[in-house]
Amino acid sequence: MRQLCKGNVAIVKGAVLAGCKAFYGYPITPASEIAEYAAELIPEVGGTFLQAESEVSAINMVYGAASAGQRVMSASSGPGLSLMQEGISYMAGAELPGVIVDVVRGGPGLGNIAPEQSDYFCVVKGGGHGCYRNIVLAPASVQEMFDLTVLAFELADRYRNPVVIMTDGYVGQMMEPLDIKLRDVAPPEKDWAVKGTAESKKNMISSIVLEPDALEKHVRHLEAKYQLAQELESRHENYLTEDAEILLVGFGIVARVLRSAVDQLRAQGVKAGLFRPITLWPFPSRELCQTAEHVKQVLAVELSTGMMVEDVKLALNGSVPVEYYGRVGGNVPMAEEITAQVFARMAAHV
Repeated sequence: MRQLCKGNVAIVKGAVLAGCKAFYGYPITPASEIAEYAAELIPEVGGTFLQAESEVSAINMVYGAASAGQRVMSASSGPGLSLMQEGISYMAGAELPGVIVDVVRGGPGLGNIAPEQSDYFCVVKGGGHGCYRNIVLAPASVQEMFDLTVLAFELADRYRNPVVIMTDGYVGQMMEPLDIKLRDVAPPEKDWAVKGTAESKKNMISSIVLEPDALEKHVRHLEAKYQLAQELESRHENYLTEDAEILLVGFGIVARVLRSAVDQLRAQGVKAGLFRPITLWPFPSRELCQTAEHVKQVLAVELSTGMMVEDVKLALNGSVPVEYYGRVGGNVPMAEEITAQVFARMAAHV
């Protein structure tokens, strides 16, 4: 089934295909279409949609539905995600699966409604209190908005942990062809869920552990899950990297710009390539190291003041020079701008 679809709408279609039966949220630009379409589609499949009075209420409703065994999601943007951080930490501590979409806008504060990637630290580094991780997926197209939403629900259930889909206003608002392949949904057994039956009374979902030794044991258990996810779940895409001497690194809408920049550089005789992280956590560090073994220089490009570049530098550990270029405030660089930056850096290193 092929159709023209907006990125935010593709999110909801992927969620329904993945078996999502509950959505709790609060509208905010540029993510509002997710709630609007969820209000239409999720009740049609027998699910529940509720517009909460705030993002704080919404994430706690997500917590409640997850504890009852529902596949559940919410969606927001920067200011709303800030309000959800405590609830997301509670979900991680209680080992509850759920999907949260962050269609990033400019900040800090209310900022503006134009696209940025400046929620990187907030989403990728945890955001809330305590020792926990979010699994974070970064789609770069309408098709990936759909596909990675399906994957997000699978990963959330597999690791019993929040999964965040972090995209930007451009990808959320753009319209592109979307291919939908219908399939049977087989959610895993949720023998841990509280369902109001006598058998499930023992399953009291909580993130509070009062004894220090007990909490340490619990946090070590969570850390073991995250180490397993780091080993198994990192994803990336390479473009023309086999003989690349200049490696561009970026995600989301930036990766699409960088792909065009690589083509322009190749046309001018520069051996450039693109490394695109699809998972921001776990960050594909091992794969980046392998890709960068033969390159002379790495340029990380972001719609932020330089957040992902820290993970790029940690991954490469000084093995190759890493530089950063970014735009903020909702400005997105053109391919020609990136090409000019590459030539300027090449000249500086001569």
